[in-house]
Amino acid sequence: MTQATLARVPDPASGPGTPPTSSAAPAPRHNRMRALDGLRILAALMVCVYHYAGRGGEVGDAWGRSPNELFPDLSPLAAYGCLGVQIFFVISGFVICMSSWGRSLGDFFRSRVSRLYPAYWAAIVLVTAACVVLPSVSEPLRVNEVLVNLTMMQQPMGANRVLGVCWTLWVEARFYLLFALFVVWKGVNYRRVVIFCCLWTVATVLAVVADQPIIDEIVMQEYAPFFIGGLALYLIHRYGSDLLLWGIVATSWLLGQRFATTALWNPDATSVFVERSPHVILLIVTFAFASVAAVALGWLRWADWRWLTFAGTLTYPFYLVHEHLGWFAIAVLHKHFGLAAWLTLIATVVSMLVVAWLLHQLVEKPFGPRLKRTMKLQAGRMRA
Repeated sequence: MTQATLARVPDPASGPGTPPTSSAAPAPRHNRMRALDGLRILAALMVCVYHYAGRGGEVGDAWGRSPNELFPDLSPLAAYGCLGVQIFFVISGFVICMSSWGRSLGDFFRSRVSRLYPAYWAAIVLVTAACVVLPSVSEPLRVNEVLVNLTMMQQPMGANRVLGVCWTLWVEARFYLLFALFVVWKGVNYRRVVIFCCLWTVATVLAVVADQPIIDEIVMQEYAPFFIGGLALYLIHRYGSDLLLWGIVATSWLLGQRFATTALWNPDATSVFVERSPHVILLIVTFAFASVAAVALGWLRWADWRWLTFAGTLTYPFYLVHEHLGWFAIAVLHKHFGLAAWLTLIATVVSMLVVAWLLHQLVEKPFGPRLKRTMKLQAGRMRA
């Protein structure tokens, strides 16, 4: 029997407005959903291939010539790799809703800080050091810009980014803030998540009409539908199928494909080598929602291989370092040592996975839990 067929009752913190009840509560699954880890690493590899072979700019300087000339068959496909970000955002909505259930606001804050910042700080140091060693590939930023990057708020501050991908972290941070203020603060339950999804969807549409930069910064209209869809899919996973929840998912998909197509289907774009097809963009956005929906409904339980968990632990550090450190690896292997382009591409991806593993072992595992314990201890002292 799939979870969609289970009877649904409200969780203890639900209160009025929860879904219809019955005598049996849905049993939340505590086992790690390894299929989500597989989707994470797939999305990260999509973005990686985009940065190495699907666009121009600094990566062309690293290769010494246009990647389109080196990979004429791969580059047109790699141009769609940037849509891995949309896959990440749907997964993030699902996972944040799942991981925040039953947690206080303080627990939520500590879990996010201890999860994101240790590897992020280490990546800032590594990329800055690489820029100093090989400025011909990417010049180092000024000290004041590097320091403000440590806050993860360099984008609203107008500072240059050490990590090219960190703009997505600023999007994630704003999602965490909105979810914390409107849902986690009072306690996560079905009713509050549904209301949050509905209000955020309405705000997304109204933000288009308002066309005000400050509203766009808060609402994040281009990315909101993906987070909202992920939140609703987790409720489906927890409580079973529901017409309201599927309506939220469908609306999020419809809005998300519109925003993605508007942003990425640009015949005049100069950052990619070929014009992206709106049909392929629609297909990938649909995959983002459908794949997480398959996880929510339990259809991917068979994907229970342990190596997926291992791959999932590498995703975040790999995502942080792959772009700029990868360009340095490409410059050294291809330009200086003359390694063939395809071998350089494969070796660079593998080397970045090794760096990600080292970051996980040497930074995330020891310092993440320690930071979390320290913050919790200090919070306890303040309460005392």
